Amino acid sequence: MKSPNSSSSSAPRSIMTETNFSSKYASDDDEIDGDPEAWAAFTDVFGQVQSVLNRNRQLIHEVNENHQSKIRGNMVKNVALIQEINGNMSKVVSLYSNLSDNISERFPRRSGEGKSS
Repeated sequence: MKSPNSSSSSAPRSIMTETNFSSKYASDDDEIDGDPEAWAAFTDVFGQVQSVLNRNRQLIHEVNENHQSKIRGNMVKNVALIQEINGNMSKVVSLYSNLSDNISERFPRRSGEGKSS
């Protein structure tokens, strides 16, 4: 039996919280801290991504159990499970792509930033 403080608990783990994102990426003028709409978008996307990743964790566990059983019917089920995992990863890519576009629109590059000499 696992202890309540076990690091491998089944409780969902968040990808990034507002606090550690802010402390790592906020600029001197704290543009991000002043935009509640931006935070709502970040937390919504990160929540959706975390949900999809948690589902994939469950699916991968099921695929592993089916594989270890070596029962033909379970192996056939794995095809659909792996297809769902693949589709879920496409969702994650799409969510991050949309978030990236959203960030680019909200925080356009200032002239001279990001260019190499």
